[in-house]
Amino acid sequence: MRAPLRWVLWDVKDTLLKVRASVGEQYCKEAERAGLSVNPVEVQAAFLQSYRHQSSRYPNYGVTQGLDGRSWWMEVVRDTFSQCRVQDPALLNTIAQNLYDNFCAAENWEVFPDSEKALQTCSSLGLKLGVVSNFDRRLEEILRVCGLLSHFTFLITSEEAGVAKPSPAIFDQALQKCGVPAACVAHIGDHFVNDYLTPRSVGIQGFLLDRHNKYRAPDVPGEHRLRSLEELPSLLQQHMD
Repeated sequence: MRAPLRWVLWDVKDTLLKVRASVGEQYCKEAERAGLSVNPVEVQAAFLQSYRHQSSRYPNYGVTQGLDGRSWWMEVVRDTFSQCRVQDPALLNTIAQNLYDNFCAAENWEVFPDSEKALQTCSSLGLKLGVVSNFDRRLEEILRVCGLLSHFTFLITSEEAGVAKPSPAIFDQALQKCGVPAACVAHIGDHFVNDYLTPRSVGIQGFLLDRHNKYRAPDVPGEHRLRSLEELPSLLQQHMD
């Protein structure tokens, strides 16, 4: 007999909400406030290079190497603008601090139109909700300003957990908070490995949100794939009986 569903865990970025503008545009806007004129396309390319390098050298915000999310991101910003020929250390620090702090503003985020209703429906079905996200400690504030925080019983970010998806250990931490067997828990997210394969490897019912129709069977069976969160309530009810 199948265990009834009790909890739904959520990825956040690109599942419930997304960044409203490109990083290049956001960084350029902050640079303009500091009196600089830089090219968004050049900044975007520099950011991607810096982000990849920093992620490779210091995975998960460098938390196991003595860093934290703020210092990690500030180094990404400084390196990005250094590649774009901005050399003043004080100016680089000011821009980096402002970008880190301002990223929490609601204007930088767009909540998907199906997110709020999906979360409300889960709660109305008697399910408890939690977050498991590869994100830094700003996530709580971002969810608050976007009006979504109150839906969740707990948040686990990879910075605070000290481990990131696709490590199963972050889901082990979530299961401890849920206090129920893995079979009573579902996870919803948009990343095939992080949000589908990894939770399923520890016995959680993983469902893949595939808004852009990228995946097909046999990678993801049809009953495990959502094209929008509007499909979620009927899917979850099948697992609650």
